[in-house]
Amino acid sequence: MKKIKVVVTGATGRMGKTIIRKVLNDKSLKLIGALEINDHKKIGQDVGKILNTKNIGIKISDNIIDLFANTDAVIDFTLPKATVEHSKYAAQARIVHVIGTTGLNSNQLKKIEYASKHATIIKSGNMSLGINLLETLVRQASAKLDMSFKIQINEKHHKHKIDSPSGTALMLGNAAAKGRNLNLSRVKKMSRLNKKGRMIKDKIVFSSFRKGETVGNHEVIFSSPDETINLGHIANNRGIFAAGAIYAAKWGQGKKPGLFSMTDVLGL
Repeated sequence: MKKIKVVVTGATGRMGKTIIRKVLNDKSLKLIGALEINDHKKIGQDVGKILNTKNIGIKISDNIIDLFANTDAVIDFTLPKATVEHSKYAAQARIVHVIGTTGLNSNQLKKIEYASKHATIIKSGNMSLGINLLETLVRQASAKLDMSFKIQINEKHHKHKIDSPSGTALMLGNAAAKGRNLNLSRVKKMSRLNKKGRMIKDKIVFSSFRKGETVGNHEVIFSSPDETINLGHIANNRGIFAAGAIYAAKWGQGKKPGLFSMTDVLGL
């Protein structure tokens, strides 16, 4: 069987290295490139060196045109500005672009949607199976529970994470809003970073915490005067995000151009 050729962007980062390891251990995939930003200090180094293992014959590169022209799929956990640029090249190459980048603004999302006219783009605030199942449960719970239930979303991540609330928290908030036929932007209430917010009627309250090396904890609370329902997910390691992204890259092969989510990939 022909192997699927893969390029990993942000190759020297935490997620980049995690994804590369999983790609190298998957017999159906072939790592053909590891992309980094222009003039990165590790350009030219063998990927094996950044993984603290033997050389594998693939070097860290900033040649996006060459890498994208010769691959079947790109897996991208980087920064919003870089991801938008990657989507343009993915569209030109007519390839699968898996996006796990969070913190994208509305203008950047529009540019990615435009790129999906020519590329098969799979974008999600969280690539894990568990989180996407949780998203479905949150949407269903929100639709079934009456308005006496206030909604709060708490998320905890490592101190290095830049965006808050997390992309996953926003994804869960959007699911809760959709369950009530509401627009999240109109009912969203943000708390101060590292401070738990107070639940407010007719609002979806977000509380974000940044401390230590927490991979990712998310909790959705539905609370009424009579009862409280807690739905949650704890990520024990980054491997779950990498596994989901790889699953998405495989799923996208042979699909027509378009913008898809992990719920599409998983059939939820």
